[in-house]
Amino acid sequence: MPKNASTRRLSLALTKTHKLSFAGVAAIGAAALSFSLVPAEAQSATKTVSAAPVAFSQDSAQVVTASVADQVTDAKRKAAEAAAKKKAEQERAKKEAASRAAERAKIAKKAEAAKKAKAAAAKTYPNNLDGWIREALDIMKKHKIPGTYNGLHKNIMRESSGNPNAINNWDINAKNGVPSIGLLQVIKPTFDAYHVPGTAWSQYDPVANLTAAANYAADRYGSIDNVNSAY
Repeated sequence: MPKNASTRRLSLALTKTHKLSFAGVAAIGAAALSFSLVPAEAQSATKTVSAAPVAFSQDSAQVVTASVADQVTDAKRKAAEAAAKKKAEQERAKKEAASRAAERAKIAKKAEAAKKAKAAAAKTYPNNLDGWIREALDIMKKHKIPGTYNGLHKNIMRESSGNPNAINNWDINAKNGVPSIGLLQVIKPTFDAYHVPGTAWSQYDPVANLTAAANYAADRYGSIDNVNSAY
């Protein structure tokens, strides 16, 4: 009996010890479980918090992309406007340069014409047969009357020997009251009909006589150069 009683006491003692052990283990397990749950929840919370920045970053990228696209479009527009403005300025400068060049050309042409007119007005001829022929040729050229120096000279020598006051008082014209007068022996009706503007109205004037006779010869013979006898 005492042996069994001892056994029961040991068994009872073990039972209490086991209970304590189980309680400790349970407590530790609970603590461990609680500890493991807290990090899990914290991790879950962390994941949730980190998800928000990802979504924010995507929205920001879209906004930035749209902003960049707008900036590119605006830059292209400004570049096109600048190019159009530059082209317009170049066209305006080109037109202004052309206008200035045309004005300079006009002024130069006017000055050249004035110079030629002045030179023509200032041109002098000697008061002799050579001078009379040369002046007559310049007037003939102006009025497009054909003839050369030699053509005038040869006919002058035959008709009057170079005397501007020569007069024929014996031929048929003289008998009819219209004698031949001057370097090329022109009668009054012919002189009046073929008188060249800008010359004197006198048959005795050397230049007026030559130009009227050359004008008549051009009308009848094509040129004074074609006259080789009385005409």
